[in-house]
Amino acid sequence: MGSLSFQASNGIIWPTYVVLLLSASAVAYWKRDSKTFLSANGTQKALPLAFNFVASGLGCGVLSAYPQIANIDGLHGLLVYALAGGLPMFLFAFLGPIIRKKTPNGFVLTEWVFHRFGLLTGWYLGACTILTVFLFMVSEVASLKYAIETIAGIKALPVIIIECVVTTIYTTIGGFHISFITDTLQVSVVFVLLIIVACAMGKYVHIDSSMIEPSGLLKANKLGWQLVYILTFAIFTNDFFMSGFWLRTFASRSNKDLMIGCSIACVILVVFVTVIGVTGFIAVWAGLISVADEENSGAAFFILLAQLPSWVMGFTLVFVVVLSTCTLDSLQSALVSSVSNDVFRNKIPIMYVRGLVLLVMVPVVVVGLIAEDVLSIYLIVDLLSSSVVPVLVFGLSKRFEKYWTGWEVVGGGLGGILATWIFGTVYYDSPEEGGKLLLITNGLYADDWGTFGAFVVAPFGGIAFGFFIMLIRLDCVKLYSNKDGVFHRSANKVGAVTGITGLHRFYRHWEDRLITRSNVEVVNETESLTLQNTTTLDKKQSAVDTYQSTLFAE
Repeated sequence: MGSLSFQASNGIIWPTYVVLLLSASAVAYWKRDSKTFLSANGTQKALPLAFNFVASGLGCGVLSAYPQIANIDGLHGLLVYALAGGLPMFLFAFLGPIIRKKTPNGFVLTEWVFHRFGLLTGWYLGACTILTVFLFMVSEVASLKYAIETIAGIKALPVIIIECVVTTIYTTIGGFHISFITDTLQVSVVFVLLIIVACAMGKYVHIDSSMIEPSGLLKANKLGWQLVYILTFAIFTNDFFMSGFWLRTFASRSNKDLMIGCSIACVILVVFVTVIGVTGFIAVWAGLISVADEENSGAAFFILLAQLPSWVMGFTLVFVVVLSTCTLDSLQSALVSSVSNDVFRNKIPIMYVRGLVLLVMVPVVVVGLIAEDVLSIYLIVDLLSSSVVPVLVFGLSKRFEKYWTGWEVVGGGLGGILATWIFGTVYYDSPEEGGKLLLITNGLYADDWGTFGAFVVAPFGGIAFGFFIMLIRLDCVKLYSNKDGVFHRSANKVGAVTGITGLHRFYRHWEDRLITRSNVEVVNETESLTLQNTTTLDKKQSAVDTYQSTLFAE
């Protein structure tokens, strides 16, 4: 069993950060370009794009989350989680071209939402996206804390602060484009890390074969079947919020490059996270932790590392630092792009946005240091997306184009969260426990159907609320269209007295100013107007011809 001394740990960590800062800053300065500071649309070929997608899906968080699910639910749960993490790459391969066609000048999903549903709905989805990135940054900090305290045995706070400073400096210099460059480094680091750690574990970790069968970790189980629905639905919907994935989707040179890149990324992700997750039950068979260990399941990978020689731990510490830094810079760049585009509509200097992101890093560090369960953080984000995304997707359908508005999207999303709380209150017979269910405080365990129920109620409850709101809204529109009716007069009086009418005009004014239509939309609208005018002229000409024919007949 190896260990790193205090001096050795510091001698590894701080020079690594210095090298990362100097090299990344130099590359960022050399590659800096104002056009690719927030996005890099149409610049990436298939293979680099695949690495970009893989890097966005890999961080220190996977070193905790996948071993944890393997420790709780064994091989069944691990394979479900791995496939659910990789297959959503095809979501961007198929939906990416559609969204890109609708908003060619955009670089995140929310840009389409602004154009399709309006300003308030765009801000609403922007808030959900920013919260998602925030929680992923928290999970990254929490995972780095696990790694530093387990491998190095030193306090994690100084390390986390320095990492935040390092990533902030070089992303400020190079913008989003530097994240693409560090993505390749990130994937290479994970590949080397897996090879070294796998070889070392094969040599130095002793597995007691008599513990394999009694552990039950290789058998199918009820929780594993629950996870088929929970994780598939949760991760597919959650990836809609991951602005890092959308930035890379818009960065593809062509739809073919996007499809090839997503396919390669899917395979690499599934293989990588499966190998990492296996440590969750190897730690059990080695007698280091118990099955479904609530305290140590998230640290299974690092507990195994502590059994390896010191030189392996030293290499791993370097790789973990590099991996975490590359992941954090991608999340920071995604947060900057989201805040600039979704909140301020790219109307303020980017350095002000970076200043705001720097302030956001303070609560990220604080929450990350006290977070105990990385998997639960992911599940909180997944539950949010399960409520919001299904009602949003209806907006892609031409059948609902005239009927599905921002009212349904916002109301349905909030309704899904409310429905989940109601379910939790009834299931646990306590409003307080219903509130805790929104934060998945009970985690994932086979004897509790609460989490499964939450992920069923959230999307379907949201859709039900959305359709209910649509019916009420359409009825109101129908009543208001009768200008001589009581409802029309009453609504006008209420609007005048309460100021709602003036507020609506104010909102429309700013919506027109903040949402810049793309050339495609303008062309489509012009073509539509031209078609209408042509149809009108044809009708007039037809009427003239008929009149002349009548006169001629007479």
